Amino acid sequence: MKNLLAEFKEFINRGNVIDMAVGIIIGAAFTAIVTSLTDDIINPLIKLITGGNGTEVAGLTIPVPGTESGIDFGAFISAIINFLIVAWVVFMMVKAFNKMKDGGKKHFKRGKNGEELIEQAPTCPFCLEEINVGATRCPHCTAELPAPAEVTYKPAE
Repeated sequence: MKNLLAEFKEFINRGNVIDMAVGIIIGAAFTAIVTSLTDDIINPLIKLITGGNGTEVAGLTIPVPGTESGIDFGAFISAIINFLIVAWVVFMMVKAFNKMKDGGKKHFKRGKNGEELIEQAPTCPFCLEEINVGATRCPHCTAELPAPAEVTYKPAE
């Protein structure tokens, strides 16, 4: 039973599962707002511009004999706008989540020889604790630093 719970915990903590869950939850919650935006604001503006009546957009609906509504391109355009707004919001939420999640990772750059270098946060030379860039005194041991703290790079392993 312990292995099963450990595997489940590992599965849940994977980034792509979290991203998917955030997308589904935010998408479901935000869909009602976006649908209202397209149905109550954007569609009436399109109807006003194209001269449509209260139920359809002029020139964007093709009547089909034997049906009540026909082919409604206005509703299709509304659904596309709805999708794009929801997709944009989900994208921004996942991007913010990933930035928050990756905040502690080291950054890479290339050296003169093309080798990959990894960013090292500055550390106090006395207590070896991490300090902020530009600090002139260690917040941990209160030692005065010989020079303002700077980011350094070392070869990636």
